[in-house]
Amino acid sequence: MSENVPGTSGEPDPAAAAGEHRLGQQVERTGMFGTGTTGDTSGYGGLQVRRQDPVATGRPYGSYFDEIADRLTEGLERDGTAFPEAVHRVVVERGELTLHVPREHLVAVARLLRDEPALAFEMCLGVSGVHYPWDTGRELHAVYPLLSITHNRRVRLEVTAPDADPRIPSLVGVYPTCDWHERETWDFFGVVFDGHPALTRIEMPDDWKGHPQRKDYPLGGIPVEYRGATVPPPEDRRAYS
Repeated sequence: MSENVPGTSGEPDPAAAAGEHRLGQQVERTGMFGTGTTGDTSGYGGLQVRRQDPVATGRPYGSYFDEIADRLTEGLERDGTAFPEAVHRVVVERGELTLHVPREHLVAVARLLRDEPALAFEMCLGVSGVHYPWDTGRELHAVYPLLSITHNRRVRLEVTAPDADPRIPSLVGVYPTCDWHERETWDFFGVVFDGHPALTRIEMPDDWKGHPQRKDYPLGGIPVEYRGATVPPPEDRRAYS
């Protein structure tokens, strides 16, 4: 019977190894809500939430995703670039394909996805910004959902940049509709799109200070008194550390 028990035959227990690996990862926040200015009354004050490894999907990807990867690989190799160099991670989640692309390869990958007849992603549907202060070295993310009207297919490109150098090449030269979308992402998140023809604010006033959808943007507010208790303003209640 002992031969069927993990770890008793001299081989490492996969579950124990996975647990040790997880415990060795960086603690992202503590407690249920990560607050440090008020007491944690959730009962989970000792909880430690650790940073997860980046998710990656291996072959086969399923659906038409393998064909996209194959045609993109062929196009990149014609230009002298290996697929793993231009796409460092592929994620398939909830039936959607995301290609994680280093910013220096973004324009080349987008142009291939547009111009290769077997791909023909003619339309970029927008640019979404995300700010993860705890994702050291890649705090700012820009996400581009692409649509092929010819083949009725979708793919998403994701690019990152550090807070210390928040620059990503503009895709206006490949997809002109990115013009206003990149301006909005700059306005709200502070991502600088190099090569954009007129990177100015589009939602906030021109003299606005800061980028209001970043997670380190001050919330302000005033304390509220209610039946003898004081509720701190939002700025004192939020924490991401």
